[in-house]
Amino acid sequence: MSDWEQLQKMIDESDNIVFFGGAGVSTESGIPDFRSVDGLYNQTYDYPPETILSHTFFMRKPEEFYRFYQDKMLALDKKPNAAHLKLTELEEAGKLRAIVTQNIDGLHQAAGSNHVLELHGSVHRNYCMECGKFYDAAYVKAAGGVPRCECGGMLKPDVVLYEEGLDNGIMNESLAAISCADVLIIGGTSLAVYPAAGLIDYYRGNKLILINKSTTPMDNRADLVIHDPIGQVFSQIIVNKQ
Repeated sequence: MSDWEQLQKMIDESDNIVFFGGAGVSTESGIPDFRSVDGLYNQTYDYPPETILSHTFFMRKPEEFYRFYQDKMLALDKKPNAAHLKLTELEEAGKLRAIVTQNIDGLHQAAGSNHVLELHGSVHRNYCMECGKFYDAAYVKAAGGVPRCECGGMLKPDVVLYEEGLDNGIMNESLAAISCADVLIIGGTSLAVYPAAGLIDYYRGNKLILINKSTTPMDNRADLVIHDPIGQVFSQIIVNKQ
């Protein structure tokens, strides 16, 4: 049985699938990841992206933060790809219970998925640090500098910056979904970012599927490993409606 056939069989036989995804899920939509050769970490700025995307830098140099953030992090014209769309199809068919994502681009929701657990937040939620009023990503993108609330307060994206902790509620819900899953599909992630990557240690099943272009530290633990782009892999999955 080929890897593709094995993947199809595991999906066909389960109605309790959880998907755990990273930046590689969105690269096929034209959103750069962080650690590839052409990713954000390999571009040159006055400060390294790791520094810019930290809580300390945001508070001390909001102008520099937003110059980078508006230019590189708000890819609002990008559309869901085959992976996002197939996950929505699996959810609608009653097979996929949850998507746990490290991405902040909102493409899973744009594709129509409902149960999306965003470990690192979302660019689509922004709050005034003074009064708490909500603003969308388009407002932040159009600000052309530090976005301000009508009350005058500075806006902060609801994304987890370096030095900030993950949301406990989202973490607990993700942990519960993964620990109860029959099939866990991990896609488009190097599994190098903690604590998010540590969540898969809670998976108790025996159908761990890893889909990533490059190898990961968890390849030897997986029951099925496919080293291909996830959109290419998912586009070939046939979803049998229950």
